[in-house]
Amino acid sequence: VQLQASGGGLVQSGGSLRLACAASGRTFTPYAMGWFRRAPGKEREFVGTIIGGDGSSTISYYADSLKGRFTISRANAKNSIYLHLTSLTPEDTAVYYCAVRSSSARLEYDYWGHGTQVTVSS
Repeated sequence: VQLQASGGGLVQSGGSLRLACAASGRTFTPYAMGWFRRAPGKEREFVGTIIGGDGSSTISYYADSLKGRFTISRANAKNSIYLHLTSLTPEDTAVYYCAVRSSSARLEYDYWGHGTQVTVSS
């Protein structure tokens, strides 16, 4: 199983980015696929997760501090999820990681991607 995150880059404050995470090796729908981030000198933090799909509706959960600015979507046919980041600030600078759970019974994320760097300039 591999997770490939992409779409990071350098963006100005107030800008937007769309990150993508493609899973290979098996299908993870409808299990949770999520995004985390680690800013320089800080612990990894939860960004959001999406559950469902493949005939059922999807549900998304977000860190309270990020609600309204970040949106997760899912493309089941591509075994992928996306993270749309808007109104970015320098505090959003971090490496963004995607992760998946291997079943609905799992509470932990079993597989992790290598991450993609997002840098927001002021």
